Amino acid sequence: MRILDKYLIKSFITTLVFSFLALYSIFLIVDMIENLEEFLDNGMGIFKIAEYYFYFFPEILKLLVPVAMLLSTLFTVGRLSGLNEITAIKSGGISLYRFMAPLMILSILISGVHLYFNGWVVPKANIAKNDIEREYMNKGSSVGSIYDLYFRESPSVNLHMKSYNSDQKKGYSIGLEYFTNVKSPRLNKTIEASSIAWDSVANNWILNEVIIRKFNTKNIESVTRNDSMRIDLTLTHSKIIDLKRSTDEMTFDELKSYLILLKNGGKNVDLEMTDYYGQYAFPIANIIVVLFGVPFASVKKKGGIAVQIGAALVISFLYLIFTKVSQAVVLGTGLNPIIAGWFANGLFFVVGIINLIKTRT
Repeated sequence: MRILDKYLIKSFITTLVFSFLALYSIFLIVDMIENLEEFLDNGMGIFKIAEYYFYFFPEILKLLVPVAMLLSTLFTVGRLSGLNEITAIKSGGISLYRFMAPLMILSILISGVHLYFNGWVVPKANIAKNDIEREYMNKGSSVGSIYDLYFRESPSVNLHMKSYNSDQKKGYSIGLEYFTNVKSPRLNKTIEASSIAWDSVANNWILNEVIIRKFNTKNIESVTRNDSMRIDLTLTHSKIIDLKRSTDEMTFDELKSYLILLKNGGKNVDLEMTDYYGQYAFPIANIIVVLFGVPFASVKKKGGIAVQIGAALVISFLYLIFTKVSQAVVLGTGLNPIIAGWFANGLFFVVGIINLIKTRT
């Protein structure tokens, strides 16, 4: 590794840490001012507040890393340009592409870490943060009791449960409807039960006070009553709990399983799947900001640091707005959610490459 590469990476990382700390400090102060009265009214002491922000930190880190990367790119390269070091580097036969190579490699590494951090570390921290919010700030709700649960057990079977107590693993007022097929559905059987309980040993359900009604083609009904009966359902106790969990508490693997469960239950999850793929695409922003930032900052401009900060704010704002708008627009055209989720990052990446090619190297 050349001395120039070491110098550039050291300067970039130092600026990156400083940029993030500055952004996080601003966020922390604003959020504390906004919530301080609520903290005090709910009896949260200084240690509980500190614990809350400790678990809140990963979520903020997730959002601020691309902005800090952009600021670090603009400040690092902009300072070199302002001191005419970029000109000296080019005079030494080093092109802009070679100059930015270590920053690109670093941004790829950061994106990989960022992806794992967002998908598997942040959700675990959110569980603890949300627990504090539920206990002290009356935000969110516990999954102890669930009401009016409707679920498509299979394409031809619907389930309704009036209430479900997750602590007791028991539900009440159960109704199952069985249809002949999807294309020409005809009700051919119903099962009603006063309660349903999950058997953790056998991994199936026990229905109590059961009434089974069967219908033939002439709608003649036959009725069977049982004190209890066992039944296997794809909807298990753990899946019911997942249905009521907050999605920000789920790892990427858990979130995908949750969305598949909803889809199998008959819900249109295209919007949720778009957001899911968008979360996978989000860390690529760390690479995109380098593609935009290096060519922009390598050209010496009047205004110095003020121009760099202004550019960072404008680019960040446009990126966030375009990401959300493009997801809705692309999804509305009927394209696959994975395309909608990746569209903004893919477009910005291509534009960044074109911008780099057009820049004098």
